[in-house]
Amino acid sequence: MGDVILETKNLTKEFKGFTAVDNVNLQVQRGHIHALIGPNGAGKTTCFNLLTKFLTPSAGQILFNGHDITAAKPAQIARQGIIRSFQISAVFPHLSVLENVRIGLQRALGTSYYFWKSEASLAQLNDRAMALLAQVDLTEFAASVTVDLPYGRKRALEIATTLAMEPELMLLDEPTQGMGHEDVSRVTDLIKKVSSGRTILMVEHNMNVVSGICDRISVLQRGAILAEGTYAQVSTNPKVMEAYMGSASAELAGAH
Repeated sequence: MGDVILETKNLTKEFKGFTAVDNVNLQVQRGHIHALIGPNGAGKTTCFNLLTKFLTPSAGQILFNGHDITAAKPAQIARQGIIRSFQISAVFPHLSVLENVRIGLQRALGTSYYFWKSEASLAQLNDRAMALLAQVDLTEFAASVTVDLPYGRKRALEIATTLAMEPELMLLDEPTQGMGHEDVSRVTDLIKKVSSGRTILMVEHNMNVVSGICDRISVLQRGAILAEGTYAQVSTNPKVMEAYMGSASAELAGAH
């Protein structure tokens, strides 16, 4: 089975008699872009919340690089290298794009709360921050106030601040949600580009995105894994097509 970076064993989450995640056995291969897809209410976001420890599992195990992290706290998970994009999204809308990335870098250094540090000591982070902005095609926006960025560029900034934390495993929660076609293709290219040397697990609704960049796909339905495989395998699976009744199954088949 190659090199598994993240594994769940019978991962389960119940809320007052409702099972949101039901015995999920997930294996994410190192270096892969792996997508979690499924109809609304399938349990994708709950699954992400369990992996990043915003929720505690009712049962089951989570292993990262072979170590059991089921009982770890969110900060411990982040320090081990599992970073979720929204955890450190552009939360400072009135700072510049460069300053936002610099804060991500400070967090990685463990000096995140020393906002009063001299400009000189922060300036040493500027080169690294500019390199990250170049990676996500935001160099020309470095001095822009974040709140003024177009939506798709804000998502690119989120990816840059996530990269600043030096993730070994990046979790992207619907990275292209709410985007127009041009932004979708730009962010898709960006994810492909930054995936080099990293592992990405993403929740994504857009099947064109998933079919274009994902190595492996897990389909959730009612909290359980319905199917798993490459896009070609999953999109032609009768159970999956049935789960995505109507428009979405047409979308599934049409995204080749």
